[in-house]
Amino acid sequence: MDKILILDFGSQVTQLIARRVREAHVYCELHSFDMPIEEIRAFGPKAIILSGGPNSVYESDYQADPALFELGIPVLGICYGMQFMAQSLGGKVEAGDKREFGYAQIQARHHSKLLEGLQDHIDDAGNGFLDVWMSHGDKVTALPAGFHVIAETPSCPIAAMADEDRGYYGVQFHPEVTHTKRGTEMIHRFVLHVAGCKPSWTMPNYIDEAVKKIREQVGDEEVILGLSGGVDSSVAAALIHRAIGPQLTCVFVDHGLLRLNEGKMVMEMFAQNLGVKVIHVDATEQFMSKLAGETDPEKKRKIIGGEFVEVFQAESNKLTNAKWLAQGTIYPDVIESAGAKTKKAHTIKSHHNVGGLPEDMNLKLLEPLRELFKDEVRQLGVALGLPHDMVYRHPFPARAWVCVSLAK
Repeated sequence: MDKILILDFGSQVTQLIARRVREAHVYCELHSFDMPIEEIRAFGPKAIILSGGPNSVYESDYQADPALFELGIPVLGICYGMQFMAQSLGGKVEAGDKREFGYAQIQARHHSKLLEGLQDHIDDAGNGFLDVWMSHGDKVTALPAGFHVIAETPSCPIAAMADEDRGYYGVQFHPEVTHTKRGTEMIHRFVLHVAGCKPSWTMPNYIDEAVKKIREQVGDEEVILGLSGGVDSSVAAALIHRAIGPQLTCVFVDHGLLRLNEGKMVMEMFAQNLGVKVIHVDATEQFMSKLAGETDPEKKRKIIGGEFVEVFQAESNKLTNAKWLAQGTIYPDVIESAGAKTKKAHTIKSHHNVGGLPEDMNLKLLEPLRELFKDEVRQLGVALGLPHDMVYRHPFPARAWVCVSLAK
């Protein structure tokens, strides 16, 4: 399977790059900018995308290993990523006289695989322009050897650059955001035509690969999963059951804070329609008694979280043959909890199912959705036979309270 590697320099919209690549049905992963070159080689990307970031490339230690330009694969640099590319390859980056933030129009220059034929407007002279989103103070002021300008603005003469012999492209704007109207087309062009990736990242293919991987991981051992009734845990349960059938046991803790009749619906869907083994624990009275009289939202969250863990652990202790704990961790959970292994990584927020397990549970961790975005989880759920209405419904606010850390 062809893969794209995205190196994150700290942009707030880096996840959108990954989304755009996945929308082209090409698999990608997002890693920290300081991913060691040995790990990059081992990952085996078909191409690399360098994200934007808030730093100045000429004064920051946010530097990727320049050896990535020796791998012989295409590279797309976005905003800071373009500046890093320019500086690493012998160009020059300086502070701009005017910071560009927001809407801008770029004029394409020369023909390039990335921009050729794309335009949002044409002036009276027949020049084509593209609507894009800028967010930068620094700019490339001198091109590296082998590059030429492929787009410009009045305040940014090098708004995009290319060395097409090597498949290197840099854009000062952000093609991943919707404000850049033809941005998705640009990213898809880079991934599919410049890098030559095959669009094989589809849910049917993913199901086959995931089922095989789960069977190899679990073998003949048993798995326990805390079923909340939410999309992530439900899809994880359906996928794992597809792989190992009766080796999976789900524990559905009904805490009394779900929608009307939702507990009954969850039990009917899994136990009756999908044949999944589900233990139904009606803990409504226990939860309500602990919450009685409490009005502070944060204290409520902690009470509900603590009770949920207590009930789940009590039930898991009865399943002595279970060797694995399954969780509905999804890709944004991993990214936002700081995917990088170095001190330079930023934690956006911590997540309940990223970070470990209680030592006394003594279970191995199974996270079959760890590589998927939320929309992909929903697509997977439908492909596995879960009802469309259940998979695409809005989350119930109380569920955010009960999805708490088993690691706390």
